[in-house]
Amino acid sequence: MLTVDWEPRFRRIFDLAATNYRAGVRGADVLFDTAEVAFLHSIGCRPQELYDFVEDWCEYGEPTPDVAVKLAAIRRNYLLTEQHGRPTGRVQPADTFPPKDAEIGGFPWLPRIIAKARAKLRGELPPELMYGCAGDRRFLRDIGSDPVEFLRLVWQAENNDERILEFVRQRAGRR
Repeated sequence: MLTVDWEPRFRRIFDLAATNYRAGVRGADVLFDTAEVAFLHSIGCRPQELYDFVEDWCEYGEPTPDVAVKLAAIRRNYLLTEQHGRPTGRVQPADTFPPKDAEIGGFPWLPRIIAKARAKLRGELPPELMYGCAGDRRFLRDIGSDPVEFLRLVWQAENNDERILEFVRQRAGRR
């Protein structure tokens, strides 16, 4: 099922979900049919994650569908290369994520977005959290980055928070 041409199907599902959302259909459990859910799982995307992107796109104009595709691509690639096509089957409890006001190097929100990015990569985000939420987008805008670039950075940095902090410092113009 992990075909090379998954992106057009993902985009069609996104677009149809946005149309249905605007028509009043709410909730990941009703917005996607069984085949769509199976497809999403096959690329490492949970229906709730896509629902959150659709909801924010329809309500706030971001993240764009292109950003959603790029984030799905990173997750899919992580699933294939790091997890050898096998999801962990775990969900990280929401109460284990750093609080919104936690700081690293004087940057509030940074510990939280790092933890969310790592959980996104592993496919372990709980349904009540979204990587790329409004708070994440605000933080990333403030430092001159975006959800796609930051997710790639977290993957490349692995568990090296100092490398991530250095990136954030450079982007934010702080040394």
